[in-house]
Amino acid sequence: MLVPFLIMLREGVEAALIVGIVASYLVQTGRAGALRHVWAGAALASALSAALAAGLHAASGEFPQKAQELFEAAVALVAVVVLTGMVFWMREAAGSIGAMLRGQVDAAFDRTQGGGRALAGVAFLAVAREGLESAVFLIASFQQEDVGWQAPAGAVLGLVAALATGVAIFRFGRRVDLRRFFRWTGALLIFVAAGLLAGALRSLHEAGVWNHLQTLAWNLSETLPADGVLGTLMAAVLGYRDAPSVGEVALYVLYLAPTLALFLRGGASAAAGAARAA
Repeated sequence: MLVPFLIMLREGVEAALIVGIVASYLVQTGRAGALRHVWAGAALASALSAALAAGLHAASGEFPQKAQELFEAAVALVAVVVLTGMVFWMREAAGSIGAMLRGQVDAAFDRTQGGGRALAGVAFLAVAREGLESAVFLIASFQQEDVGWQAPAGAVLGLVAALATGVAIFRFGRRVDLRRFFRWTGALLIFVAAGLLAGALRSLHEAGVWNHLQTLAWNLSETLPADGVLGTLMAAVLGYRDAPSVGEVALYVLYLAPTLALFLRGGASAAAGAARAA
C-alpha cells in the first residue's frame, strides 16, 4: 500500500504543481477565463493515462509464463530508468519551474491565435507525463507483490493527497516548500527503484534468462518474514526481501549506493546555492 501511495503522491504532486502554478498565474493576471483550457488538457491526459494503465494490466495477464516474466522485467527496468531520471530532474527544477511556466503562459497569450490550445497543451503534457510514468511504476509495483485492495487504495490515497497539495499550491503559492518535499520523496523513491531493479533480475531468472549468483544471500523468512507487518513496511520503503539471491542484493547495492549519494550530494549543493542567493 505504501509504495503505490508514494508513487501517486510524488507523480501527482508534480502534475498538480505544474497545473496549479499555471492556474494561479492565470487568476493573478486576470486571465481566469482561460482556465477551461487548462482543465480540458489535464482531463484528456488523465483519461489517456488511465487507459494505458488498464491496457498494460490486461496485456500482462494474457502472456505465457515466460513471456509474462520477461514483460515484468522489462516494465521494471523502464520504471527504474524513468524514475531515476525523474527524481534528479525534479530536484533541479523545483526552484525554477514556476518562472519557466509563467513564461510559457505569457508566450501563449502573446500569440494572436492558438493561445488556448497552447495552455491546454502545457496542462496535457504535464499530466500525461506524470500519468504515463505512474502507470508504468504502478504496474511494475503490482507485479512484484500480491495485489489486494490495499495497493489500489494506497494509489487512490496518494492521488487524493497530491490533489490536496495542488490546491495548496494554487492558494498559497510560494509558502509550499517544494524543494524539501521533492528532496525527501526523491530519496525514498530511489530505494523503491533499487527494489524494482532487484525484482527485475528475479523475473529474468524465473524466465530462464539469468541463472547466475542464485545462492541465497540470507534467509530471514522465519525471523523477519516479508509478509509480516515490519517486513511489509520494509518491503514497501526499502525493497526488502526475506530470502534474496546474491545477485539481487549485489544489483540493489550497486544501484542504490552511487545513485543515492549523487542525489543527496547534488541536493545539498542546490540548497546551499539557494541559501547563498537568498
